[in-house]
Amino acid sequence: MKILMIGGTGLISSACAELALQRGHELFLLTRGKSARYPIPAGATLIQGDIRSDPPGVARLLEKYSFDSVVDWVAFTPQHIEADLQVFAGKTAQFVFISSASVYQKPSTHYWITESTPLANPYWQYSRNKIACEERLLQAYRQDGFPAVIVRPALTYGPSQIPIAVGSWQHPYTVVDRMLRSAPVIVPGDGSSLWTVTWNGDFAKGFLGLLGHQQAVGHAFHITSDEVLTWNQIYTELASALGVQPNLVHIASDLIAAYDPEMLGSLVGDKAVSSVFDNTKIKRFVPDYVAATPWAVGVRRSLAWFDADPARRTINVEANRLWDRILTAYARALPQ
Repeated sequence: MKILMIGGTGLISSACAELALQRGHELFLLTRGKSARYPIPAGATLIQGDIRSDPPGVARLLEKYSFDSVVDWVAFTPQHIEADLQVFAGKTAQFVFISSASVYQKPSTHYWITESTPLANPYWQYSRNKIACEERLLQAYRQDGFPAVIVRPALTYGPSQIPIAVGSWQHPYTVVDRMLRSAPVIVPGDGSSLWTVTWNGDFAKGFLGLLGHQQAVGHAFHITSDEVLTWNQIYTELASALGVQPNLVHIASDLIAAYDPEMLGSLVGDKAVSSVFDNTKIKRFVPDYVAATPWAVGVRRSLAWFDADPARRTINVEANRLWDRILTAYARALPQ
């Protein structure tokens, strides 16, 4: 199968690219050629271009190509989708848009999420943009036969990430460092809301099963682990993997977002809400899909990755200061 990935060097996409090559697919990566989080995998063909700033230039680059599947990992607005429609109409048998599980209804009316759960997130513009992208693609599918497939990852991590609710995505070791110093670590709410974290290699198995699957066209899928944990369990397992007793402080999500407006979307509009994903649909289309990496295993893999090179253990100083401000404000509200 001939696959083009727009992007392909990110946390999730790199695992999918590696698995595509392992399975013998012919893989092309369309990237800007700038610094990437993960290296171009050996065996992939690099096409250097920027579809976001120069769609006509990319169309010229791809003039001689056609693909069985095109995957856009870096489309975030309807304008990005319009460019995709212009470039790939008639050039691929399947176009896969990477959306987000944060598009699902917030506030939630039911904890059990299927692909038919309503899409609405008033807290996060990122999610509303993804919803608008989905709607435009489905319109193109219905009106013009554009072969769109929608995939909604939830909180997916890999060796270089520690996926917790109140942390630093760019410098994930920051919370690890706090735990090792016995410094207080913020857990949203009372820590009992339900969540799912998914290892990127597990996600890749479900994802690759959809590529080239013509019956998937016109459908949306989420791909997650079936392991459901509370945030307390997620934080406590991280501490256990470090061999320390965690100093967890439970703070209302609204208070956290009042000090850190970015958390209004990613926390209040996403991770603070109990989310249990029904994976029946992806398993029906990809019968051998199973997420085999529990959090207790995955978190230790991630910590081993950080332990292997001190240069990876970067700290977000500003995040530390902000969390300490929130903790101080919370402590002032408590009886002495």
